[in-house]
Amino acid sequence: MPLLIFDLDGTLIDSRLDLAHAVNAARAFMSLPPLEHETVYKYVGNGAAVLIQRALGDLNTPENAEKALSFFVGYYSEHKLDYTVLYPGVREALDRLLAAHVPMAVLTNKPVRISRAIVEELGLAGHFFQVYGGNSFEFKKPHPIGIDALVGEARVARQQTIMVGDSGVDIETAHNAGVRSCGVTYGFQPETFAKWPPDILVDRLEELADQVLVS
Repeated sequence: MPLLIFDLDGTLIDSRLDLAHAVNAARAFMSLPPLEHETVYKYVGNGAAVLIQRALGDLNTPENAEKALSFFVGYYSEHKLDYTVLYPGVREALDRLLAAHVPMAVLTNKPVRISRAIVEELGLAGHFFQVYGGNSFEFKKPHPIGIDALVGEARVARQQTIMVGDSGVDIETAHNAGVRSCGVTYGFQPETFAKWPPDILVDRLEELADQVLVS
């Protein structure tokens, strides 16, 4: 069986509104006006610290970034599931893959404690043998360290491994790790696939399940 490694935000969960609210709460804490939600969505993908640095704009100093990040993490921890839901077809696809004993894991740049809480509270903890976040390793995606660890844990060959994500960061990570990639068109940043085209492109996660279970 192949190993499937999933990004979280924009791939399994639609968390954009909760992220936007948390970013704007952090900006308000720093006496800044809110950003348009679409602007916030473009800042997502490289971890909470980078998200906040981008959101601070001209006020991005080490001191301000540390203060705003601390507030953001605390706020988001309390409001991470106010509006966040699974994308259509995700639960059905994961259920089918689990029933077929396909090994699955999550590799996200979101902080690991929050990531694991979201996975658990959405009833998906039993689907994945591991959930790693942006602070699980010394480096975040697109560094291959997370995929390297998961390939070793699953004892699956790289040519049988697929990284699934919604942005060029995920596809670049797959490339750096020497594994295949699958991009989903419904996520936060499908436009970034122009620079990093995935090996497989799907409109719903059920399409990937179809391909994996038929092959």
